[in-house]
Amino acid sequence: MRAMSLRPKPARLFVAALALAGLTGATVMDPANPTCPLEPNWSAYPEMKLTVEKRGNMKVMLAEGRVDAGLPDRLTAALKANPDVSEIWLRSPGGDARAGNAAGRIIRSNFGLGTRIPSGWACFSACNFVFMGGQPRMIEPGGLFIVHMFTRTGDRGAIDMSVAMGTDATRELIGDIEQDSALLASEDNDFLIRMGISRKLLTDIMYRQSAVATEENKSTRRCLTLDEALKYGVTYAPE
Repeated sequence: MRAMSLRPKPARLFVAALALAGLTGATVMDPANPTCPLEPNWSAYPEMKLTVEKRGNMKVMLAEGRVDAGLPDRLTAALKANPDVSEIWLRSPGGDARAGNAAGRIIRSNFGLGTRIPSGWACFSACNFVFMGGQPRMIEPGGLFIVHMFTRTGDRGAIDMSVAMGTDATRELIGDIEQDSALLASEDNDFLIRMGISRKLLTDIMYRQSAVATEENKSTRRCLTLDEALKYGVTYAPE
């Protein structure tokens, strides 16, 4: 009779780790993206929701959900209706990159309007550029500024359609993606300079992530440490 192995199976170890985290309050980290938690708190709203609330002695705007194409217009209207807002608090999984850049510029045009990632909240992808518009910018201990390599290859519908149409259509789409990606990289670089952030954030961190997970490198996200955020000028010294 075959002897039973006493070695715990990986799946059981993972379940046990989740159970232990639940008991201890420890954060479960993402095996594919080891610098980040498995489930970042970045909100599930399909369009970014803007809510103005009183927090202590100041009025803040909670910006939660996906960065959508209509955000810049809604943000402009919300700030016009609430000129006494002091800070924008962000919790977002990202979304439309150019809308994120535009929202960041709108925030910067409102002199002295700060941005904040509160403790336990996460700001990913296009949300990064919304956050960068703040002056000042604050990441609380426990707040997450999560970056990745920007890409348009996630548009599966356009890719599948071009493949169905044949080689010429696919080649044209690939050319469009390459051209647009290069243009977006140039826009990101210009945006960082205008916001007073080191361009090395792009070269040292963002563009070193995999655009698409592979067998060799499954990591597509990178959570900045507070020291890194300070080093690249993303945030200022904690209060």
